[in-house]
Amino acid sequence: MYPEQLLIPMRQELTRLGVEELRSAAEVDARLGDNTGTVLVVVNSVCGCAARNARPAVAMALEHDVTPDVSATVFAGQDRDATERAREYFTGYGPSSPSIALMKGQDVVFMLERRDIEGRSAAEIAGDLTAAFDRYCV
Repeated sequence: MYPEQLLIPMRQELTRLGVEELRSAAEVDARLGDNTGTVLVVVNSVCGCAARNARPAVAMALEHDVTPDVSATVFAGQDRDATERAREYFTGYGPSSPSIALMKGQDVVFMLERRDIEGRSAAEIAGDLTAAFDRYCV
């Protein structure tokens, strides 16, 4: 388990971009429960592929002309209740950290699991995300 102060930079990589941090199951339900728009949900983690690939890819993708209505994040291994609740919304997908889901209403319309992130460049992942934004966030 990592001390909270060591995780602050990992959290800030996303929150400084305006990504809303969801730290409890109640916060997840408040954001996703009655969702009618598009929400990007990043399951953040301490692993190298989150640092090297996922978080930089999200940063690049959020600079795109078309973006989701809301971007949110939960932190696997730290905010366990929030992460477990977010994963309950990802119907048909197993737990994966990191992962990035794009939801439209209550449906996951696009998902990148760890296997889709690990070993790929941030630019490639950002390209996948922006293509999904163009398709679902219009």
